[in-house]
Amino acid sequence: VPVASLTVTKLRWLRDAEPENAARVAAVALPHDWLSWRLAGHGPGADLTTLATDRSDASGTGYWSPFTGEYRRDLLERALGHDAVLPRVVGPADVAHRLQRTSGDLLVGPGAGDNAAAALGLGMSTGDVALSIGTSGVVSAISAQPIADASGMVTGFADATGQFLPLCATLNAARVLDAAARLLGVDHATLSDLALAAPAGADGLVLVPYLEGERTPNRPDATGALHGVRLTNTTPAHLARAAVEGMLCALADGLDAMRAQGVPVERVQLIGGGAQSEAVRRIAPTIFGLDVTVPEPGEYVADGAARQAAWVLAASQDATAQAPSWAASTSEVYSAAAEPRVREQYAAVRELTAKRPGA
Repeated sequence: VPVASLTVTKLRWLRDAEPENAARVAAVALPHDWLSWRLAGHGPGADLTTLATDRSDASGTGYWSPFTGEYRRDLLERALGHDAVLPRVVGPADVAHRLQRTSGDLLVGPGAGDNAAAALGLGMSTGDVALSIGTSGVVSAISAQPIADASGMVTGFADATGQFLPLCATLNAARVLDAAARLLGVDHATLSDLALAAPAGADGLVLVPYLEGERTPNRPDATGALHGVRLTNTTPAHLARAAVEGMLCALADGLDAMRAQGVPVERVQLIGGGAQSEAVRRIAPTIFGLDVTVPEPGEYVADGAARQAAWVLAASQDATAQAPSWAASTSEVYSAAAEPRVREQYAAVRELTAKRPGA
């Protein structure tokens, strides 16, 4: 069953909840498609067939196949109830729109989804995995082959280079650290110090961090749970450690789902606001069983957009041009011995959560 974030699911909701509005739909485009279309000078009354999109956003609709590179209009019709105009899908360095001006043509590139643009900005290649710890958590990887996961854990997106971007998303990431800091009445720096003061595994204290339900696994009505509470581990340091480990264990489940689909996991990069926590950086290798690279903070999505723009410009003059090789930002590598018992105790209680009131 397609997850709620896919366009096809939203169209089915529209058909079921507002059938009169669904019947009026002439074209379906994503926000970035519409913005590019408007930048190109189009607007109300314009030809809808001039809409354009890229592979990464098209692959998030649920009715474009990364395997064939074509739309599945049968799925669109099953969702919306009828066919509609869809944006043409342009290649990674193709011109989506061209504005003719006396000073020279203005080119509008294909654009990309945020995770695909970040991967381009980071210069990710096959075997690289990015773990973004923002309000939500994202585990994304570069793969040479398209992915189809019937369990729904991994969504098989395309990337912004012509390859593929399998992705897992969790609802609870940095907000888990926010909640722990608020509960303990400390700032994030102090929360980090506390977590590093407690032993690995927090002496059996385990936080299952489904504080806003969860998307991966699909448990929208779940709540968080604290397990293994004893007199000896009811300290601020133990709770801080359990919060960091619980958040990272949920992301590690995403890494496992990637591996289960045959995605190579050779290098892990931590990005996002949560990656600035020293405790997260030092504990992550113990959970993932891999060294962790932390690039300097940056606007990786914007970097990817700039890199794509340079590529489009170069390819407009030389069709064989490749994406420019820009110097990567400085980064720091964190290493530590794996602590498998942490994930083992998390796995033992992962399903033991209550439902939110009224669910």
